[in-house]
Amino acid sequence: MKPLFLPLIAALLLLGSCGQKAADVAPTLNVMSFNIRLDNSGDSLNAWPHRRADVGRMLNYYAPDLLGMQEVLPQQMEALKEMLPQYAALGVGREDGKAEGEFSPIFFRKDRFDILRTGNFSLSPTPNQFGVKGWGAACNRICTWALLKDKLSGREVAYFNTHLDHVSGEARREGMRLIVDSLKAIAPAMPAIVTGDFNCTPDAEPAQVLTQAGLLNAWTSADVSYGPEWSFHDFGRLPRAKRYLIDFVFATPQLHAARCRVVSDVPTTGYYSDHCPVMAELTFTNPQ
Repeated sequence: MKPLFLPLIAALLLLGSCGQKAADVAPTLNVMSFNIRLDNSGDSLNAWPHRRADVGRMLNYYAPDLLGMQEVLPQQMEALKEMLPQYAALGVGREDGKAEGEFSPIFFRKDRFDILRTGNFSLSPTPNQFGVKGWGAACNRICTWALLKDKLSGREVAYFNTHLDHVSGEARREGMRLIVDSLKAIAPAMPAIVTGDFNCTPDAEPAQVLTQAGLLNAWTSADVSYGPEWSFHDFGRLPRAKRYLIDFVFATPQLHAARCRVVSDVPTTGYYSDHCPVMAELTFTNPQ
């Protein structure tokens, strides 16, 4: 019996050791930013009704834990909720702070997170007032945020998602400063993520505002970055030399970017959007 007993003990110890190591591995947070392009009949074959099903399949395939989107009109918001029932959806329309105009919503997996707090503000000198064009912006702009508790790790994380103005450089800069100030006020010590269509390149002022506040661009800080170095392509019409990376995932140093990818997949029927999604795999850098 002894020769059989000792291997059995060793096997049990090995299984226990493996189980302990698995429990110690920090769960990843897969975060995606995606400008879905608003529902515009002028886009012809690239209009939302032709893309809707492909967008739903793509999002269900990559299944990010956290998903920030831009240019989401009310009818698109309802379609996304229908196609992504495993997610909770947060956000308001930028025209009235309710249901009018584009949303910059946050979707999060209901099986992964509990919501602690959420809110929205306009990117303007009067952030509590919606329907205001701030600092010479061409459009009203907003930010949606949420404080979430990860059910796997027990960690709390702040998530801010936005869409900066496409015309006014001042509006982009001041809008991002407002986001940084709001992040510091709402979640001063919490690991935080900021995603969005910044309508600027990584070296431009709005992105630098985040960098100066201590956040890291996942595309440049990740252990591995993959895909084209651009995200906006105008449904493939923009010459490659004129394409730029304007969609981002930024995170505070409490979150390490292991991988970041510009998702340049193209369905057989056309394009998902005039932008590529950007997806980052983040892990907490220190134990709780």
